[in-house]
Amino acid sequence: MNSLDRKARTAKRTSHAIVWLVLVAGAVGMLVPFYIMLSTAYKTPAEIATTSAWAWPKMASWDNFRQVLDNPNVKFSLLFRNSALIATLSTIGTLITSSLAAYAFARLRFRGRDRLFILLLSTMMLPGIVTMIPTYVLYKYLHWVDTFYPLIVPSWLGGGAFNIFMLRQFFATIPRELEEAAMLDGASHSTIFWRLIMPLSGPALATVGLFSFIWSWRDFLGPLLYLNDPDKQTLELGLRSYQTLNSEQWHLIMAGSVLVMLPLILLFLLGQRYFVRGFVTSGLK
Repeated sequence: MNSLDRKARTAKRTSHAIVWLVLVAGAVGMLVPFYIMLSTAYKTPAEIATTSAWAWPKMASWDNFRQVLDNPNVKFSLLFRNSALIATLSTIGTLITSSLAAYAFARLRFRGRDRLFILLLSTMMLPGIVTMIPTYVLYKYLHWVDTFYPLIVPSWLGGGAFNIFMLRQFFATIPRELEEAAMLDGASHSTIFWRLIMPLSGPALATVGLFSFIWSWRDFLGPLLYLNDPDKQTLELGLRSYQTLNSEQWHLIMAGSVLVMLPLILLFLLGQRYFVRGFVTSGLK
């Protein structure tokens, strides 16, 4: 028995070590491009030409970021405001409408609920490029092209199948006894949703909000299709224009990339705890 227990412990430790090695290797692979981008953003042109891409700058320079922000051709401050407005309104719309739909699928009983939910999930298999042209034609007839509406309004019309699915999974874990007790006190479904379900769903809502904000902030194709006015464009389009104007100045391009990514990094660090709890409690492990 002792030898069997010893072999079992050894096998368990070996499997844990392999898992850790795989996770560390994956983390390093994800962080290497970020490290190169960050180190290049602080280098001078002379240092980029004479040192390796792996070398950290000897004298970190903040002048690259100042040049990016002061560029007259690409107004990063204006583009930042546009991106923040679109991402914030889209995230709010996603949280409200997806949570309402998820509550209906998780708590309400109506004819065809399960079939409708399966139909909703099936839309996740439909590539976005299939509906790109019909959607553009629709927005053109609505005179929404070159406005923020195509980038914001769809988030207020359901919030997306994945977000509904994730919130529905979380709502299903909330004990029904709480809801039944509230109904005995005369609470309606509206009261239960806003005063009971939503306050208990902080981790799931934070996860969905984080995903929605990141997706909207990093969206390139949507603004490229619908926004023509340079003053209405987002940071992703502005960074692409800046890259075109400064194709050989890698220190400036990387500095601009860091500025675009910085809000997302800070947002993820602030919401990391809720992000992990949201995945664990929703069953998406």
